[in-house]
Amino acid sequence: MNSIPVLLTASLHNECKQQIAAVSPRIKMLDAVGPWKPPDKVTPERMQTISGEKLDEYLPQAEVLFGYTPPKNLVSRAPNLKWFQTMLAGVDHFLDDELRKSPIVITNVSGLHASPVAEFAITFMLMFAKQAYSCFLNKQQKKWERFIAMLLRSKTVGIIGLGSIGREVARLSKVLGMKVIASRRTAKTGGRAQYVDTLVPPDHLDMLLSNSDFVILTLPHTPETHQMIGERELRNMKLTAYLINVGRGETVDEDALVKALEQNWIAGAGLDVFSQEPLPIDSKLWELPNVIIGPHASGRLDNYDFLTTEFFCENLKRYIAGRRLRNIVNKKRGY
Repeated sequence: MNSIPVLLTASLHNECKQQIAAVSPRIKMLDAVGPWKPPDKVTPERMQTISGEKLDEYLPQAEVLFGYTPPKNLVSRAPNLKWFQTMLAGVDHFLDDELRKSPIVITNVSGLHASPVAEFAITFMLMFAKQAYSCFLNKQQKKWERFIAMLLRSKTVGIIGLGSIGREVARLSKVLGMKVIASRRTAKTGGRAQYVDTLVPPDHLDMLLSNSDFVILTLPHTPETHQMIGERELRNMKLTAYLINVGRGETVDEDALVKALEQNWIAGAGLDVFSQEPLPIDSKLWELPNVIIGPHASGRLDNYDFLTTEFFCENLKRYIAGRRLRNIVNKKRGY
């Protein structure tokens, strides 16, 4: 019975490692990181590609790789690698030409972030509707200033990108009594989707923008989606509408967005993602009163390693049984 060398390039709790080993006696664990240490906080550094003697030793042996981002020059350094399971949903920041052309199968954990990211998007909507930012400022100034809050019921939310996150945003929006318009790359005119009142193809984007009180972006970053929301699209939104981005920052032309916010083409923006992260301190977005900023935190979960390990183990069982893996990335599309 041939062994299956599984290389770990992320710091995992011992229980996670035990769960992986328990999938099959054929698993040969190659741990390039070593004993797990609880991080003080979730930081970008925690997700950086590791390096060192163990990695150099294990990469040529690896058949399966499990981690956040792949080591550099993965294809040449891991000639026996057949499958990489990333612990992330997006692959745009590491999917280079070498990986695209290689036979290595890449799977992601798309769907795992649906609930937390969708809740973040709904939170942005509620913060704008109920003027939470003004309440916070008034508290700091000990200022008693009443206002009339917006009722989300009967308002229209436009969702651009009806993947797992977009579908959950649609479901929660319907719970609030909102009307839902959604756009999906594969949608056809007259198509239908659960929790969606009107489903439109990408060439009907103007209709979605001009009819929505909240426009929510849940898109991956691909050549097709790069800065797809620019000046023309922002001018097509209602003056009273809000833009919310919980997908990828590169899908929005930030210079055009700043202009739209300064000149009141739209009412405001809730942003958890940016074209450059962390958001530079000299960005005008920090200063604008009609912007709420999140530090790309919408998909963070305190038990994230356990959830991604559980997903990996289910996929590992499929791999061993010769069944189709879940969440295979389309390398041409980039997601």
